[in-house]
Amino acid sequence: MKIGIIAAENEEMLAIKNIMEEISEEKFFNLTFYSGNIHNRECVLVECGVGKVNAARTTQILIDNFSIDYIINVGSAGSITPELNVQDIVIGKELVQYDFDITQIGDYEKGEICDLGKYFYSDERLIKLCEQTIDEMKNREFKIKIGRIGSADIFFADSEKAKEVRKEFGMECLEMEGAAIGQVCFLDKIPFLVIRGISDTPNGNNKIDFHTYLKTASKQAAEILESLISKI
Repeated sequence: MKIGIIAAENEEMLAIKNIMEEISEEKFFNLTFYSGNIHNRECVLVECGVGKVNAARTTQILIDNFSIDYIINVGSAGSITPELNVQDIVIGKELVQYDFDITQIGDYEKGEICDLGKYFYSDERLIKLCEQTIDEMKNREFKIKIGRIGSADIFFADSEKAKEVRKEFGMECLEMEGAAIGQVCFLDKIPFLVIRGISDTPNGNNKIDFHTYLKTASKQAAEILESLISKI
C-alpha cells in the first residue's frame, strides 16, 4: 500500500516531511517527490503549489508515476463559520469548487461540473478512521470537525462575501486546492481525503493572520495525518 500526500505550500509540506523517515527524492516535471515512511506505511509527499490547476496537475503526475492507493491533501484553510477558530482542524467529507459557474448555459447549480456533479466525496473508510482520531484527540485545545470544504482560485479577505458563499454552499472553510485534487481522484478512481488546519478567517486582517498561523496550522494538520496513517 502506498499513500500519496499533497501539500500546496512549503510550510505545509515541511510539517509532513518532518514526520517521515527514510526519505528519498525523485523529480518529475520540476516537482520534487519525497518517498518515505510514516508509521511503516509507504508515503510519497509532494508540494503542488497554490491553486486548482497546480493541484490537479500534481495529482495526475503523482498517480502516473507512483503506484498510489490513497491520496491525502493536507494544508491550511480560512474558516468561514464562527464555530471554527485559528488552529482548529477541518476534515473534508465533501469538496466543492464554489467558483465553478455554468448556470447561464443550462439547468446547472453553481459549483456543478458537467457530467460530474457538484460535490466530490472523501473516502468513507478514511472518514471513519478520522472519526476515531477525533475521539482520541477530543481533549486537545483545538477542535476537529468533519464538514464541507470549498475550493476556488480566490483568497477571501471580505467577511461579507465569505458569509454569502457559506450561505450558498454550507461550507466550513475555504482553500484553493482540495476539490481539484478530489476531482482528479474521482476520475482516476483513487480514494482521497482532505485535511485542513485553520490559519485565518475573513476579517480584513487575514493576510497577516495567514502568515502568522500557517506554520502552526500546518503542524496540527500533519499531526492529524500522522494519527490517521497509523490506522490505515
